[in-house]
Amino acid sequence: MQKIQNNRAWWLVLPVFLLVAFSALIPLMTVVNYSVQDIFGPGQAFFVGTEWFKEVLGDERLQDSLIRQFMFSGAVLLIQIPLGISVALMMPKSGIKGSVCLILIAIPLLIPWNVVGTIWQVFARGDIGLFGWGLNELGFDYNYTGDTVDAWLTVLLMDVWHWTPLVALLCYSGLRAIPEAFYQAAEIDRASKWAVFRYIQLPRLKSVLIIAVLLRFMDSFMIYTEPFVLTGGGPGSSTTFLSQTLTTMAIGQFDLGRAAAFSLIYFMIVLLISWLFFTAITQDDKEK
Repeated sequence: MQKIQNNRAWWLVLPVFLLVAFSALIPLMTVVNYSVQDIFGPGQAFFVGTEWFKEVLGDERLQDSLIRQFMFSGAVLLIQIPLGISVALMMPKSGIKGSVCLILIAIPLLIPWNVVGTIWQVFARGDIGLFGWGLNELGFDYNYTGDTVDAWLTVLLMDVWHWTPLVALLCYSGLRAIPEAFYQAAEIDRASKWAVFRYIQLPRLKSVLIIAVLLRFMDSFMIYTEPFVLTGGGPGSSTTFLSQTLTTMAIGQFDLGRAAAFSLIYFMIVLLISWLFFTAITQDDKEK
């Protein structure tokens, strides 16, 4: 007997398609159009083909920003993923203590990005900021406004403070989903804490860690507001990442053609590396 398919359900999905079209597809096609044209003004555009892409790929300033971006995103993942797992493992599993920990850990996530930059702008000052003043009192010559290493490390520490709670909450939810029977079996076998983590908790956290790695990579690779508010990209260009370079090119210099070409390359880099991360992490499951 042939089943009758009701296609009227597609009408319920239509608003979503329209929303995606206006918020993503149409702007994307506009950027593609700008990337192959030299725009002088309203109605004054000339087709240049791939000229802007060649210039962007050969721009040393953009290459330096790309290197800084990879270093920053790599440091973010190397610090925040292990730290988030450690925090989740130390949190109470239930009770009032667990609830209080969840609330306290989630507080940084509720603060807007520009406010985070302002908080650390004051917190890291050497004269009135608790963090900067404390380091100077301990004998460190700390000055994030004048030293490139201090500025870079301050931006990294700010991002760790802001977004490690997200990784911790994701891992905590994954740990809470593990059945108690697994821990009971490990206790009967007298398994060590490392064995419990290695053979029970970590494998069960794999799907959660995929989400955490992808979210943190994509967000850190597109970071803009926090370093812009904290350091303005300086000193020099030590904390000028790809998003700031792109914004300066598009808005500050009004070079729409090169900015459009660069934004497409930027998008493809994020898409490609996210796909590589996802493929590498899930490869073991496919082999099994």
